[in-house]
Amino acid sequence: MLYFLIAGGLILGILIFVHELGHFLAAKLGGVGVEKFSLGFPPKLVGKKWGETEYVISAVPLGGYVKLVGQEPQEEEGKEIDPQKSYSEKSVPIRLQVILAGPLFNLFFAAIILTVVHMVGMPVLTTKIGTVKENSPAMKAGLQPGDKVVGIGEISIQEWDEMTKIIYQSPGEALDIAIQRKAQQLSFRISPEAKLVPNLFGEEKRVGLIGIAPAGEYIHKRYNPLVATYEGFVKTGQYIRVTFLIIVKIFQGIIPAKTIGGPIAIFQMAGETAKQGWLNLVFFVALLSVNLGILNLLPIPILDGGHIFFLLIEGICGKPVSIKKQEMAQRVGILLLIFLMLFVFINDILRLWGNANN
Repeated sequence: MLYFLIAGGLILGILIFVHELGHFLAAKLGGVGVEKFSLGFPPKLVGKKWGETEYVISAVPLGGYVKLVGQEPQEEEGKEIDPQKSYSEKSVPIRLQVILAGPLFNLFFAAIILTVVHMVGMPVLTTKIGTVKENSPAMKAGLQPGDKVVGIGEISIQEWDEMTKIIYQSPGEALDIAIQRKAQQLSFRISPEAKLVPNLFGEEKRVGLIGIAPAGEYIHKRYNPLVATYEGFVKTGQYIRVTFLIIVKIFQGIIPAKTIGGPIAIFQMAGETAKQGWLNLVFFVALLSVNLGILNLLPIPILDGGHIFFLLIEGICGKPVSIKKQEMAQRVGILLLIFLMLFVFINDILRLWGNANN
């Protein structure tokens, strides 16, 4: 349990720091004063003031915040505020820059992590066959454990994912599959069986299968910095797309709401992935960073997306939404967040209870 808490706490702390650092640097770049930079929510545990900013570590490690000069004008009546450093006096583009920077820093952080992984060496599953299913097309054709697929038709194959992509897309089609068996190179004609299998979202999809499983043999594929950067950003784009799809399918009811996890699930998954090795943990951190960035962009009052929504209205209409309407929207946003947090905490507890009784 302590292992889970340490791993989860470190990961959440890093991702929150990256998010708030984005707001902080964008504010400084836009000439906005920063009164406080807090990791966690009050009460304050420790703090130190440098220049105009107090840097704080607080007791509730479920988020963080950057308090900007002039961000809440109604709370600062009677204070002497330098209008040149006031957030509320800045143009809409500068305020958008400050708000957007937090989520964008999380997305950029994920891309940097994945870029480094591609430079250090991505583990790639080879095409060596570990098992052949009884009465499958592969067994009937004569494939054996230990065979290594080297080509399909005219296409040279080196990675398991390359092979499965072609097989999945070819149900019922005859494929010429070349394999390496010790010193021999053999060729087999195999027609993948059409099967309905669940995808990432639990939806059934028709694919081709030949009945083989990998041997679990990996090679490390290293990329030069330019290609690694490209691959890192492409992978981040894939994570962003999947995150949006998951959100949409939760609202559609395709993904059950009971599968949504909260901080307890994050701490538990962080501990488990840390046990599986540094690479699994790195991918988990990148995925979590993307999730944090995307969720903060949702147009819910009190989240960054809610602030962006009001700023866009101001930019279109030429005047800000009234303070009263913003306060009402923020109250609704707080209630929604409280409800969501209670919901995911209950999900986490029920999941832990279920695991304990299995």
